[in-house]
Amino acid sequence: MKQLTEHHGECNKARIFPIDAHRTRFHAQVDLFTFEERLAYLRKFGRHCLSFSALQPGMHYFDVPGKGFIAFTEKWGTRFVLADPVCDEKDSEELLREFLKQGKSPTFVQISQDIAELIHEKFGYYTTQFGVETTVNLDMWDLKGKKKQILRTSVNHARKEGVVIEENCTGNGCRQLTDAWLKTRKVKNREIRFLIRPMDMEYQEGTRKFYAWLDGELIGFIYFDPVYRDNRITGYVPNISRFSNRFKPGIFYPLMIHAMETFKNEGIHYLNLGLCPLVSDDEDLPGESLLLKRINRLLYSHGNWIFSFKGLYFTKSRFGGTDSRIFGGTRERLPARAFITLLKVCNIF
Repeated sequence: MKQLTEHHGECNKARIFPIDAHRTRFHAQVDLFTFEERLAYLRKFGRHCLSFSALQPGMHYFDVPGKGFIAFTEKWGTRFVLADPVCDEKDSEELLREFLKQGKSPTFVQISQDIAELIHEKFGYYTTQFGVETTVNLDMWDLKGKKKQILRTSVNHARKEGVVIEENCTGNGCRQLTDAWLKTRKVKNREIRFLIRPMDMEYQEGTRKFYAWLDGELIGFIYFDPVYRDNRITGYVPNISRFSNRFKPGIFYPLMIHAMETFKNEGIHYLNLGLCPLVSDDEDLPGESLLLKRINRLLYSHGNWIFSFKGLYFTKSRFGGTDSRIFGGTRERLPARAFITLLKVCNIF
Protein backbone atom coordinates (compact mmCIF):
# COMPACT_ATOMS: atom_id res chain seq x y z
CA MET A 1 0.00 0.00 0.00
CA LYS A 2 1.16 3.47 -0.86
CA GLN A 3 3.06 5.24 1.93
CA LEU A 4 3.07 9.02 2.30
CA THR A 5 5.99 11.20 3.18
CA GLU A 6 4.09 14.44 3.76
CA HIS A 7 3.08 15.26 7.33
CA HIS A 8 -0.06 17.36 7.18
CA GLY A 9 -0.42 19.35 3.98
CA GLU A 10 -1.17 22.98 3.42
CA CYS A 11 -4.85 22.67 4.35
CA ASN A 12 -4.05 21.68 7.94
CA LYS A 13 -1.65 24.41 9.08
CA ALA A 14 -2.71 25.70 12.51
CA ARG A 15 -2.77 29.33 13.54
CA ILE A 16 -2.08 29.97 17.21
CA PHE A 17 -3.88 32.73 19.12
CA PRO A 18 -2.62 33.15 22.69
CA ILE A 19 -5.21 32.78 25.42
CA ASP A 20 -3.75 35.64 27.44
CA ALA A 21 -4.79 37.97 24.60
CA HIS A 22 -8.46 37.26 25.29
CA ARG A 23 -10.75 39.85 26.78
CA THR A 24 -10.92 39.48 30.55
CA ARG A 25 -13.30 42.26 31.62
CA PHE A 26 -16.44 40.20 30.91
CA HIS A 27 -18.07 37.69 33.21
CA ALA A 28 -19.01 34.21 32.04
CA GLN A 29 -21.84 34.05 29.55
CA VAL A 30 -23.18 31.90 26.72
CA ASP A 31 -21.54 32.28 23.28
CA LEU A 32 -19.18 35.05 24.35
CA PHE A 33 -15.94 34.05 22.61
CA THR A 34 -15.10 34.70 19.00
CA PHE A 35 -14.33 31.63 16.91
CA GLU A 36 -10.59 32.33 17.03
CA GLU A 37 -10.72 32.72 20.79
CA ARG A 38 -12.48 29.38 21.09
CA LEU A 39 -9.82 27.72 18.94
CA ALA A 40 -7.13 29.00 21.29
CA TYR A 41 -8.77 27.20 24.23
CA LEU A 42 -9.33 24.09 22.13
CA ARG A 43 -5.65 23.88 21.14
CA LYS A 44 -4.56 24.44 24.72
CA PHE A 45 -7.02 22.15 26.52
CA GLY A 46 -8.78 19.98 23.90
CA ARG A 47 -7.60 16.66 25.33
CA HIS A 48 -10.99 14.88 25.22
CA CYS A 49 -11.63 12.81 22.08
CA LEU A 50 -14.79 14.87 21.42
CA SER A 51 -13.31 18.31 22.11
CA PHE A 52 -12.92 18.96 18.39
CA SER A 53 -16.52 17.83 17.80
CA ALA A 54 -17.65 20.71 20.01
CA LEU A 55 -17.12 22.95 16.96
CA GLN A 56 -19.98 21.33 15.03
CA PRO A 57 -23.01 23.40 13.96
CA GLY A 58 -25.86 23.79 16.43
CA MET A 59 -23.65 23.98 19.53
CA HIS A 60 -23.62 26.67 22.21
CA TYR A 61 -20.88 27.43 24.71
CA PHE A 62 -20.69 28.57 28.29
CA ASP A 63 -17.62 30.78 28.02
CA VAL A 64 -15.47 31.86 30.96
CA PRO A 65 -12.73 34.33 29.95
CA GLY A 66 -9.28 33.26 31.03
CA LYS A 67 -10.51 29.74 31.84
CA GLY A 68 -12.25 27.93 28.97
CA PHE A 69 -15.69 26.77 27.89
CA ILE A 70 -18.36 24.08 28.20
CA ALA A 71 -19.99 22.93 24.95
CA PHE A 72 -23.70 22.10 24.94
CA THR A 73 -26.80 21.92 22.80
CA GLU A 74 -30.43 22.39 23.82
CA LYS A 75 -33.60 20.54 22.81
CA TRP A 76 -37.11 20.62 24.26
CA GLY A 77 -35.91 22.62 27.25
CA THR A 78 -33.05 20.24 28.15
CA ARG A 79 -29.39 21.07 27.83
CA PHE A 80 -26.95 18.34 26.82
CA VAL A 81 -23.29 18.90 27.63
CA LEU A 82 -20.89 17.27 25.18
CA ALA A 83 -17.77 15.76 26.78
CA ASP A 84 -15.55 17.36 29.43
CA PRO A 85 -15.09 21.11 29.91
CA VAL A 86 -12.38 22.52 27.65
CA CYS A 87 -10.13 24.03 30.29
CA ASP A 88 -7.27 23.26 32.62
CA GLU A 89 -8.13 20.32 34.90
CA LYS A 90 -7.83 22.53 37.96
CA ASP A 91 -10.51 24.90 36.61
CA SER A 92 -13.13 22.25 35.83
CA GLU A 93 -15.01 22.61 39.11
CA GLU A 94 -15.19 26.41 38.83
CA LEU A 95 -16.55 26.26 35.26
CA LEU A 96 -19.10 23.60 36.15
CA ARG A 97 -20.23 25.45 39.26
CA GLU A 98 -20.84 28.65 37.31
CA PHE A 99 -22.57 26.74 34.52
CA LEU A 100 -24.92 24.93 36.91
CA LYS A 101 -25.90 28.21 38.57
CA GLN A 102 -28.01 28.88 35.48
CA GLY A 103 -30.46 26.31 36.83
CA LYS A 104 -31.00 24.31 33.65
CA SER A 105 -30.13 20.90 35.22
CA PRO A 106 -28.17 19.80 32.14
CA THR A 107 -27.51 16.21 31.14
CA PHE A 108 -23.83 15.34 30.69
CA VAL A 109 -22.91 13.05 27.78
CA GLN A 110 -19.67 11.08 27.27
CA ILE A 111 -17.68 12.53 30.15
CA SER A 112 -14.54 11.10 31.72
CA GLN A 113 -14.47 9.37 35.09
CA ASP A 114 -12.77 12.39 36.70
CA ILE A 115 -15.59 14.73 35.66
CA ALA A 116 -18.20 12.13 36.58
CA GLU A 117 -16.81 11.86 40.11
CA LEU A 118 -16.63 15.65 40.39
CA ILE A 119 -20.26 16.34 39.43
CA HIS A 120 -21.45 13.51 41.70
CA GLU A 121 -19.45 14.58 44.75
CA LYS A 122 -19.86 18.34 44.35
CA PHE A 123 -23.25 18.72 42.66
CA GLY A 124 -25.21 15.57 43.50
CA TYR A 125 -25.49 14.10 40.02
CA TYR A 126 -26.08 10.46 39.21
CA THR A 127 -23.12 9.49 37.05
CA THR A 128 -23.49 6.12 35.37
CA GLN A 129 -21.08 4.30 33.11
CA PHE A 130 -22.43 3.92 29.60
CA GLY A 131 -19.38 2.70 27.73
CA VAL A 132 -15.63 2.70 27.35
CA GLU A 133 -13.13 4.53 25.21
CA THR A 134 -10.11 2.58 24.00
CA THR A 135 -6.75 4.34 23.69
CA VAL A 136 -3.73 2.89 21.88
CA ASN A 137 -0.22 3.96 22.93
CA LEU A 138 1.44 4.33 19.53
CA ASP A 139 4.91 4.49 21.08
CA MET A 140 4.50 0.86 22.17
CA TRP A 141 2.23 -0.36 19.40
CA ASP A 142 3.02 -2.94 16.70
CA LEU A 143 1.30 -5.71 14.75
CA LYS A 144 2.82 -8.59 16.68
CA GLY A 145 0.86 -11.09 18.75
CA LYS A 146 -1.91 -13.64 18.35
CA LYS A 147 -4.65 -11.13 19.12
CA LYS A 148 -3.60 -9.03 16.12
CA GLN A 149 -3.61 -11.88 13.62
CA ILE A 150 -6.90 -10.60 12.21
CA LEU A 151 -5.25 -7.23 11.56
CA ARG A 152 -2.28 -8.76 9.76
CA THR A 153 -4.55 -10.97 7.65
CA SER A 154 -6.71 -8.01 6.65
CA VAL A 155 -3.73 -5.86 5.66
CA ASN A 156 -2.12 -8.67 3.66
CA HIS A 157 -5.37 -9.39 1.81
CA ALA A 158 -5.86 -5.73 0.89
CA ARG A 159 -2.30 -5.52 -0.38
CA LYS A 160 -2.74 -8.70 -2.42
CA GLU A 161 -5.95 -7.37 -4.02
CA GLY A 162 -4.22 -4.16 -5.06
CA VAL A 163 -5.88 -1.76 -2.63
CA VAL A 164 -4.14 1.64 -2.51
CA ILE A 165 -4.39 3.73 0.65
CA GLU A 166 -3.35 7.36 0.65
CA GLU A 167 -3.79 10.59 2.55
CA ASN A 168 -4.68 13.86 0.84
CA CYS A 169 -6.92 16.90 1.23
CA THR A 170 -9.73 15.83 -1.09
CA GLY A 171 -11.44 12.57 -1.91
CA ASN A 172 -13.70 12.39 -4.95
CA GLY A 173 -16.73 10.21 -4.39
CA CYS A 174 -17.03 10.67 -0.61
CA ARG A 175 -20.62 11.89 -0.72
CA GLN A 176 -21.71 9.12 -3.09
CA LEU A 177 -20.06 6.49 -0.90
CA THR A 178 -21.66 8.01 2.19
CA ASP A 179 -25.14 7.93 0.65
CA ALA A 180 -24.72 4.26 -0.28
CA TRP A 181 -23.26 3.42 3.15
CA LEU A 182 -26.14 5.09 5.01
CA LYS A 183 -28.62 2.80 3.30
CA THR A 184 -26.95 -0.18 4.98
CA ARG A 185 -27.24 1.25 8.52
CA LYS A 186 -29.94 0.51 11.08
CA VAL A 187 -30.54 4.28 11.21
CA LYS A 188 -30.98 4.78 7.47
CA ASN A 189 -30.63 7.79 5.20
CA ARG A 190 -29.44 10.24 7.85
CA GLU A 191 -26.20 10.84 9.66
CA ILE A 192 -25.86 10.76 13.44
CA ARG A 193 -25.20 14.18 14.98
CA PHE A 194 -23.88 15.51 18.29
CA LEU A 195 -21.94 12.40 19.41
CA ILE A 196 -20.48 12.25 15.88
CA ARG A 197 -19.69 15.56 14.24
CA PRO A 198 -20.84 16.14 10.62
CA MET A 199 -18.63 14.77 7.85
CA ASP A 200 -18.82 18.06 5.95
CA MET A 201 -18.24 20.36 8.94
CA GLU A 202 -16.94 23.70 7.66
CA TYR A 203 -13.95 23.94 10.03
CA GLN A 204 -11.63 20.93 9.65
CA GLU A 205 -8.17 22.37 10.24
CA GLY A 206 -5.92 19.75 11.82
CA THR A 207 -8.00 16.78 10.66
CA ARG A 208 -6.43 13.90 8.75
CA LYS A 209 -8.17 11.99 5.96
CA PHE A 210 -7.21 8.57 4.62
CA TYR A 211 -8.78 7.01 1.54
CA ALA A 212 -8.77 3.46 0.16
CA TRP A 213 -9.02 2.84 -3.60
CA LEU A 214 -9.51 -0.34 -5.62
CA ASP A 215 -9.09 -0.11 -9.39
CA GLY A 216 -9.61 3.65 -9.17
CA GLU A 217 -12.85 3.36 -7.16
CA LEU A 218 -13.18 4.77 -3.66
CA ILE A 219 -14.04 1.87 -1.33
CA GLY A 220 -13.58 3.49 2.06
CA PHE A 221 -12.28 6.43 4.04
CA ILE A 222 -11.66 7.51 7.63
CA TYR A 223 -11.41 11.06 8.95
CA PHE A 224 -9.36 11.57 12.10
CA ASP A 225 -9.89 14.53 14.42
CA PRO A 226 -7.02 16.02 16.44
CA VAL A 227 -6.61 15.73 20.21
CA TYR A 228 -4.70 18.65 21.71
CA ARG A 229 -2.62 19.47 24.73
CA ASP A 230 -0.58 22.66 25.25
CA ASN A 231 -0.98 23.78 21.63
CA ARG A 232 0.30 20.50 20.25
CA ILE A 233 -1.52 17.62 18.60
CA THR A 234 -0.80 14.64 20.84
CA GLY A 235 -3.27 12.19 19.35
CA TYR A 236 -6.11 11.53 16.94
CA VAL A 237 -9.55 9.92 17.05
CA PRO A 238 -11.30 8.31 14.06
CA ASN A 239 -14.60 10.19 13.93
CA ILE A 240 -15.95 9.67 10.42
CA SER A 241 -15.71 6.34 8.56
CA ARG A 242 -17.46 5.05 5.46
CA PHE A 243 -17.03 1.77 3.57
CA SER A 244 -18.20 0.17 0.34
CA ASN A 245 -19.77 -3.28 0.17
CA ARG A 246 -17.70 -3.94 -2.92
CA PHE A 247 -14.67 -5.02 -0.87
CA LYS A 248 -16.23 -7.87 1.08
CA PRO A 249 -13.32 -8.60 3.46
CA GLY A 250 -13.67 -5.05 4.80
CA ILE A 251 -11.30 -2.11 4.55
CA PHE A 252 -11.55 -0.71 8.11
CA TYR A 253 -8.52 -2.54 9.50
CA PRO A 254 -6.17 -1.73 6.58
CA LEU A 255 -7.16 1.94 6.69
CA MET A 256 -6.64 2.11 10.44
CA ILE A 257 -3.27 0.34 10.31
CA HIS A 258 -2.01 2.65 7.57
CA ALA A 259 -3.06 5.72 9.56
CA MET A 260 -1.59 4.39 12.83
CA GLU A 261 1.76 3.67 11.20
CA THR A 262 1.74 7.16 9.67
CA PHE A 263 1.00 8.80 13.02
CA LYS A 264 3.59 6.72 14.85
CA ASN A 265 6.28 7.65 12.33
CA GLU A 266 5.42 11.32 12.89
CA GLY A 267 5.88 11.01 16.65
CA ILE A 268 2.18 11.11 17.58
CA HIS A 269 1.80 9.31 20.91
CA TYR A 270 -1.83 8.20 21.13
CA LEU A 271 -4.82 7.09 19.10
CA ASN A 272 -8.19 7.22 20.84
CA LEU A 273 -10.55 4.75 19.14
CA GLY A 274 -13.64 6.50 20.45
CA LEU A 275 -16.67 5.27 22.35
CA CYS A 276 -17.93 1.71 22.58
CA PRO A 277 -21.43 2.35 23.98
CA LEU A 278 -22.93 0.35 26.86
CA VAL A 279 -19.77 -1.65 27.59
CA SER A 280 -19.47 -1.72 31.38
CA ASP A 281 -17.50 -3.64 33.97
CA ASP A 282 -18.83 -5.54 36.96
CA GLU A 283 -17.89 -2.91 39.55
CA ASP A 284 -20.61 -0.46 40.53
CA LEU A 285 -19.22 2.91 41.59
CA PRO A 286 -20.57 5.49 44.04
CA GLY A 287 -22.88 7.84 42.23
CA GLU A 288 -24.09 5.37 39.64
CA SER A 289 -27.78 4.75 39.10
CA LEU A 290 -27.85 0.98 39.55
CA LEU A 291 -31.21 0.79 37.80
CA LEU A 292 -29.89 2.61 34.74
CA LYS A 293 -26.69 0.56 34.72
CA ARG A 294 -28.73 -2.65 34.85
CA ILE A 295 -30.69 -1.46 31.82
CA ASN A 296 -27.45 -0.61 30.01
CA ARG A 297 -26.11 -4.10 30.66
CA LEU A 298 -29.30 -5.71 29.39
CA LEU A 299 -29.19 -3.63 26.21
CA TYR A 300 -25.55 -4.56 25.64
CA SER A 301 -26.33 -8.27 26.07
CA HIS A 302 -29.65 -8.46 24.20
CA GLY A 303 -29.98 -5.29 22.12
CA ASN A 304 -27.55 -6.00 19.32
CA TRP A 305 -30.45 -6.08 16.86
CA ILE A 306 -30.70 -2.33 17.52
CA PHE A 307 -26.98 -1.60 17.30
CA SER A 308 -23.91 -3.83 17.06
CA PHE A 309 -22.62 -3.07 20.55
CA LYS A 310 -20.66 -6.29 20.87
CA GLY A 311 -19.37 -6.18 17.31
CA LEU A 312 -18.02 -2.66 17.70
CA TYR A 313 -16.24 -3.53 20.94
CA PHE A 314 -14.75 -6.68 19.41
CA THR A 315 -13.49 -4.72 16.40
CA LYS A 316 -11.77 -2.09 18.52
CA SER A 317 -10.41 -4.63 21.00
CA ARG A 318 -8.26 -6.15 18.23
CA PHE A 319 -5.94 -3.13 18.40
CA GLY A 320 -4.83 -3.99 21.91
CA GLY A 321 -5.48 -0.65 23.58
CA THR A 322 -6.43 0.36 27.11
CA ASP A 323 -10.08 0.89 28.09
CA SER A 324 -11.26 3.89 30.11
CA ARG A 325 -14.74 4.15 31.63
CA ILE A 326 -17.03 6.77 30.12
CA PHE A 327 -20.06 8.19 31.93
CA GLY A 328 -23.27 10.11 31.57
CA GLY A 329 -24.55 12.46 34.24
CA THR A 330 -28.20 13.13 35.11
CA ARG A 331 -30.30 14.52 37.95
CA GLU A 332 -32.70 11.58 37.75
CA ARG A 333 -32.05 7.97 38.61
CA LEU A 334 -33.90 6.91 35.46
CA PRO A 335 -33.75 9.82 32.95
CA ALA A 336 -36.36 8.56 30.47
CA ARG A 337 -37.29 11.98 29.08
CA ALA A 338 -33.67 13.05 28.72
CA PHE A 339 -32.84 9.78 26.94
CA ILE A 340 -35.63 10.21 24.39
CA THR A 341 -34.62 13.83 23.83
CA LEU A 342 -31.00 12.80 23.33
CA LEU A 343 -32.04 10.35 20.60
CA LYS A 344 -33.68 13.28 18.82
CA VAL A 345 -30.61 15.48 19.31
CA CYS A 346 -28.48 12.73 17.78
CA ASN A 347 -30.86 12.48 14.76
CA ILE A 348 -31.67 8.84 15.49
CA PHE A 349 -35.38 9.51 14.87
